[in-house]
Amino acid sequence: MDKDRQQPNKQALARPHGRPLDAVEMMYSATEIGDRVSALAADIADAMGPDIMVVAVLKGSFVFTADLLRALHHHGVHPRIDFMTLSSYGTGTESSGEVVITRDITDDVRGARILLIDDILESGRTLAFARVLLQERGAEMVRLCVLLDKPEKRKADLEADYVGFSIGDAFVVGYGLDYAHYYRELPFIGTITTD
Repeated sequence: MDKDRQQPNKQALARPHGRPLDAVEMMYSATEIGDRVSALAADIADAMGPDIMVVAVLKGSFVFTADLLRALHHHGVHPRIDFMTLSSYGTGTESSGEVVITRDITDDVRGARILLIDDILESGRTLAFARVLLQERGAEMVRLCVLLDKPEKRKADLEADYVGFSIGDAFVVGYGLDYAHYYRELPFIGTITTD
């Protein structure tokens, strides 16, 4: 996840534990997501070929990554897979812009054609850091794939090569995305409603 992701108005929300499912308003259904993931896999396979390395940024991208990997398999792609976790520290709700690796990949990326996967592209600072890091370590290429893009939030000069959905400035949950570590299990993407 882009670590500059804004939180919803915490005063307006009760603790998510025990909240009913209808407190989340659907934005994209499981069917819509599945169709888009299949289309992304076809585009990636055509452009990158069968021998790639996938690097997924945890935690929010894990559901998207798993579905995309299965879809890539159906298009003849046989990737190596690794994971990294990044954090951007700051005070309050604002990021300092300094990105820290909290879990690094373990595989050698020299000469690799890398598909870097994340859940949301917002400011772009975290993913810009990750892309440069992989390039400096010798990757042949680094292409960026995100489930959601919020272009109006961009701070870094970065665009994704593959985008699931472009959205406005909504706080979204489900399909791996969380609020206070809840809602990741939802099969759809939605927004939390505050009656």
